[in-house]
Amino acid sequence: MSSDQDEAAGWVAPVHTGVLVLSTGEAIFGFGFGAVGAAVGEVCFNTAMTGYQEILTDPSYAGQIVTFTFPHIGNVGVNDEDVETVDLSHCAGARGVVIGAPAGDPSNHRALRPLAQWLCARGIIGLSGIDTRALTTLIREKGMPNAVIAHAPDGVFDLEKLRAEAAAWPGIDGMDLVPSVTAAERYDWDETVWRSGAGYGKRNGAKHRVVAVDYGVKRNILRLLAEAGCEVIVAPATATANEIFALQPDGVFLSNGPGDPAETGRYAVPVIRELLARKTPVFGICLGHQMMALAVGAKTRKMPQGHHGANHPVKDFTTGKVEIVSMNHGFAVDRDSLPANAVETHRSLFDGSNCGIALTDRPAFSVQHHPEASPGPQDSHYLFARFVAMMDEAESRGIG
Repeated sequence: MSSDQDEAAGWVAPVHTGVLVLSTGEAIFGFGFGAVGAAVGEVCFNTAMTGYQEILTDPSYAGQIVTFTFPHIGNVGVNDEDVETVDLSHCAGARGVVIGAPAGDPSNHRALRPLAQWLCARGIIGLSGIDTRALTTLIREKGMPNAVIAHAPDGVFDLEKLRAEAAAWPGIDGMDLVPSVTAAERYDWDETVWRSGAGYGKRNGAKHRVVAVDYGVKRNILRLLAEAGCEVIVAPATATANEIFALQPDGVFLSNGPGDPAETGRYAVPVIRELLARKTPVFGICLGHQMMALAVGAKTRKMPQGHHGANHPVKDFTTGKVEIVSMNHGFAVDRDSLPANAVETHRSLFDGSNCGIALTDRPAFSVQHHPEASPGPQDSHYLFARFVAMMDEAESRGIG
């Protein structure tokens, strides 16, 4: 049937208004939504079925384009409470999002607006209507590709220009992305966890003072520290050891964040070494875990596909239990490079990669996964209590 016959019959072929152009040259067409324009980044896949708003505002996804393996993303819309970026005026998080089925009108009592409208306001480009299973298979087999995601309402794209942009982007390996997501200045945090019918609470009183070094911290991490009875002071990633010690912390938290830990470690690792030398209790998550490992002499490596999802099994060797956890990382600590004073405490049961360490001669531990969840299971919330217990012990021994 010719195009004229199609129109006469009342059917017109849909115009592809979105495209994902890989650095290897392939162009995957679909339908654009959200922000208009183009953005370059590393394409990863996330297996979570819920929590897309938290995922897309997690600063650890800076520099990345997130592909959701679950086909129906956006059905519950968005709200003002499920944002993980601390600075609501700052659009730190994913550069683009790829989904299977187009998001329809939201159906949820908490929804304030549709996903597409929210993405547009945050400058995030969306692409729907493609085979996300095939894209996920490509990532599993060949690794996370660099790509440009583009949305043009008229469906007109300069593919050669987009291919050149994707091929020219250097990639996250060797890139320090923390400056784009860290706090500009120090601030206090007292918000606690969300409860149905009450919303978020406020901390009343505090037993310990914690300085949280912000490499791209998530809100729910800070909430759980406050929920555990900690006075939380958030410091920029560039804070010096003297600036941190001047706040007289009982413990220091090293946050999650994006990019290559070895690059961020150029300025962060010397500070962490000073904290450890003073025997200050230290707890690290994700990027914070990787940099604490670097601080004791270990190495990190880029992973082919990374870990991104809310269904990852991890074993805690200190308890013997297996937990289902949230993960979001493209680098991992090389277990074979760990020094004798760094004991492996957690391990991924998916691929055997390192997921946690504890120092035998310092009150310090860290984990690769996200015990704060948001989204995801809450199996690992106990780690915040473990940090408080470590500060209790240090206080009783006069350490800090």
